[in-house]
Amino acid sequence: MVELSDGELLPCLTHGKKSEVACGDIVEIQRINDAQGVIKHILPRQTLLYRSDAYRQKLIAANITQIIVVVASEPSFSDELLARCLIAAHDQQLATLIVLNKCDLLEAATTARAQLKAYRAIGYRVLELSAKENAAPLCPLLQGHTSILVGQSGMGKSTLINKLLPDAQAATREISTALNSGKHTTTHARLYHLNTESHLIDCPGVQAFGLHHLDFGAIEAGFVEFAAYRGQCRFHNCRHTHEPDCALKKTEQEGKIDTRRLKLFQEISQSKC
Repeated sequence: MVELSDGELLPCLTHGKKSEVACGDIVEIQRINDAQGVIKHILPRQTLLYRSDAYRQKLIAANITQIIVVVASEPSFSDELLARCLIAAHDQQLATLIVLNKCDLLEAATTARAQLKAYRAIGYRVLELSAKENAAPLCPLLQGHTSILVGQSGMGKSTLINKLLPDAQAATREISTALNSGKHTTTHARLYHLNTESHLIDCPGVQAFGLHHLDFGAIEAGFVEFAAYRGQCRFHNCRHTHEPDCALKKTEQEGKIDTRRLKLFQEISQSKC
């Protein structure tokens, strides 16, 4: 679906079997008839968020300025998935925000809050709320950004969208029908306008976030708390696992780097995706 300059939504085809268009792209189209067009050209992107493994890549969104990772008190969330999202955001120089949802579940929220303590300590913004009760605290943090909501299924992302945009469900159903996708409304990312300066992209829940397209240095840079210690290891190609005189391992032993965060780095940097 392409939004034209006058606000009209037009279903458009893409060239070839594999579409290279991402939600948020600015495109040039040619209208075929009153009901359909074809995408002729994708304009240069400012940013591109995508995930990849050794075989393929999945485009998530283009031209965004902020990623909002939604986690919840219940069910429990994957801190590896959270770390991977933040690495991808750092690579694209995106603003980042972690939203802890379902904070009305007090006991579970205490556990989740402890899990996020290491992220607060290194400067990540964490917003606590209960989307069912009140999503308003998020609104000021969306102003002036094209944001994307990312999170595992079950984190309450849909509830958050529907609180922020009461007409979102109806709009999603209409687009799903136009794309002949029946009830599978969560398979398509969708951009909503909050106001003239602020936009929000909702995308399907993700259970994995492959980073095969990033090299070791990019993954290392994505762990922002490592910056002060990079280049201080004995070996210039230190992988921060078993090498002697590793600055990161020494710093972790001194309690200056979170143990779980270092372990996550080791797992992600050694992974093939």
